[in-house]
Amino acid sequence: MNERKYQNLKRGERGAMISIAAYICLSSLKLIVGIISGSEALKADGLNNATDIIASVAVLIGLRISRKPADKNHAYGHWKAENVASLTASFIMITVGIQVLIGAGNSLLEGKNETPDMIAAWTGIFSAAVMYFVYRYNKKLAGEIDSQAVLAASKDNISDAWVSIGTAVGIIGAQFGLAWLDPVTAFIVGFLICRTAWEIFRDASHQLTDGFDENEVKEYKEFIMQVNGVEAVKNIRARNYGNNTVVDIVIFVKSHLDIGHAHDISTTVENKLIDEFEVYDVHVHVEPLPT
Repeated sequence: MNERKYQNLKRGERGAMISIAAYICLSSLKLIVGIISGSEALKADGLNNATDIIASVAVLIGLRISRKPADKNHAYGHWKAENVASLTASFIMITVGIQVLIGAGNSLLEGKNETPDMIAAWTGIFSAAVMYFVYRYNKKLAGEIDSQAVLAASKDNISDAWVSIGTAVGIIGAQFGLAWLDPVTAFIVGFLICRTAWEIFRDASHQLTDGFDENEVKEYKEFIMQVNGVEAVKNIRARNYGNNTVVDIVIFVKSHLDIGHAHDISTTVENKLIDEFEVYDVHVHVEPLPT
């Protein structure tokens, strides 16, 4: 692993640790205030942040394992550990999300008319402000180190800020005789937890099954065709190892070229893809152009 990749992973860990610290504090605060104030929505939001702790820990573990060098059992390195950790976190999150949905549904069916104390609303607003600043930090960090994991964490941060705002709105509405608005907001929070879990599962499973964006493959192909000496692209495939892209290409060159010249063309293709798109590794196979 080159030094820049190593340092980027180290910086990514810092973002994950900041998220963990914020979620631990806010989850504890929301659950305590939610119980004291009688707010189902704030308790649901607190459980939401509890699952975010797990997701952030999974990202942290994945980033640390990803830093391990290749060995005889992992010839391509440990990059996919991050995806496995995210997949595990998604299962835990959806379990909590379903529990929140069931609890909110029971409160609605039982027709509870308790109005939460306004301290619950202020707690929600304060939490939203904290998560917004964590989001700004992680988004900036993700751009600097080109980390999909930290970028995903930043998206989770801003969604949590919006959830806390929604929680506060539900609690404030309950102050005006709309007591049912609090459990309804809790139900919405439960739905958002499940949706976030599904998105994490979808992205992680897509990468683990070697899924790749077709538009990016097309862009690679068009770029390769501009390289001097490349007559055609027979085949091109790409896959991700963590945040690293690996590309396999079969190109056609003129059949009369000697092996040295053909090798130089393949090396040029490799270097240009790495420089232009920051591809981690490129494998180029050369074949003579059919007559």
